[in-house]
Amino acid sequence: MASLLRYKSPTPLSFSSTISSTISSPRSFSCSPRRYKLPSIQSKIREIFMPALSSTMTEGKIVSWVKSEGDLLSKGEPVVVVESDKADMDVETFYGGILAAIVVNEGETAPVGAPVAFLAETEDEIAEAKAKAKGQSPPNVAASPPPSPPPPAAATSGPRKIIATPYAKKLAKQHKVDINKVIGTGAFGRITPEDVEKAAGITPAPSKSIPAANVVAAPTLVAPQKASPTSFPEIPGSTVVPFTTMQAAVSKNMMESLSVPTFRVGYPVSTAALDALYDKVKPKGVTMTALLAKAAAMALAQHPVVNSTCKDGKSFTYNSSINIAVAVAINGGLITPVLQDADKLDLYLLSQRWKELVDKARAKQLQPHEYNSGTFTLSNLGMFGVDRFDAILPPGQGAIMAVGGSKPTVVTDAEGFFSVKNKMLVNVTADHRIIYGADLAAFLQTFSKIVENPESLTM
Repeated sequence: MASLLRYKSPTPLSFSSTISSTISSPRSFSCSPRRYKLPSIQSKIREIFMPALSSTMTEGKIVSWVKSEGDLLSKGEPVVVVESDKADMDVETFYGGILAAIVVNEGETAPVGAPVAFLAETEDEIAEAKAKAKGQSPPNVAASPPPSPPPPAAATSGPRKIIATPYAKKLAKQHKVDINKVIGTGAFGRITPEDVEKAAGITPAPSKSIPAANVVAAPTLVAPQKASPTSFPEIPGSTVVPFTTMQAAVSKNMMESLSVPTFRVGYPVSTAALDALYDKVKPKGVTMTALLAKAAAMALAQHPVVNSTCKDGKSFTYNSSINIAVAVAINGGLITPVLQDADKLDLYLLSQRWKELVDKARAKQLQPHEYNSGTFTLSNLGMFGVDRFDAILPPGQGAIMAVGGSKPTVVTDAEGFFSVKNKMLVNVTADHRIIYGADLAAFLQTFSKIVENPESLTM
């Protein structure tokens, strides 16, 4: 549950007094009476803003409003369901009041920190809240300046909340632009990179400013555009489908992963004993994924460097917990529920926990700590008949294991005799800044011994 509301507190009471005295003699004096300036008290109009439901979330989508305009809300009551890049979550009110105005409707998106609704404390303040929702000045504000025709820029004067994309903030620092003076043209007044470039005096690309007449007179000017890598021909009858919030997050994470130097190591593992154990525990609700996650956790306990993390390129962290994130395909995306402290859970409790996580993932009801706390990731496509594949390293982790399916394989022993054994190929992708080939080789040898002698998994 998320309880997130931001509001403007009442103006502090301020008193001013003046005392003037004129002493004509030691026996006579005069004192003017004190004059008190009555405090101006602002009404409590609070913003319900778009919360950050995960560390990678930059914007959210309104799935549905649980309450309607005019409803009386109590503290802690669910108001709206928000779709983040990982799950759908209820957002609760932190204060009681009246839901005066909804700014972002169902199906629409808003950046993190942007107001999605306004909450009034009393019915008399509903009109003021609606005016704020429309971007208008509230009526009858006691602290307003003396009546005079406001200049055109009056709406942007004074302190205001700054909503800007991370890239826009970065550009503002690079070009030494005061972001507080930039007028945003994005949704809900959000400052975009284009707004910062305009404030910095950066002119648009020349291709956008070529007059049409010049293009006709000199068609060779547009010839280089044919080599643009982002120009693709449209296929007749095709349909453009925008990314969902989750797909956009996956895309962003994958692009970040490409900046990490990685390497891959493969290792064949015999599965005859593991297959036999699986046949015994399957009726008790244990899946092959749970067996593999348990085996990986036990191997990581002996090789903590493979469970470590490098986030800044200058240091790495030995994680105190072994949290196995397992990739799960859901409708419209991919998510990695996390089995926390997997090395400390017995196999049957781990299997029960895994089933609960999968059900919550497919219902898009995972809590943030249930998908963003992984220290090592397991991806098992062997269940679909895939014999080998490589996985992309998730941001913020040191390694990911890709497990293929177990298949009969012809092998030879030391004396040259042929036999057929079930083997699966395990490929691990690791961050080469902190994990080296010898580290992965030792880890995979330990993992192989556990799988080939799986009695320890049930202890």
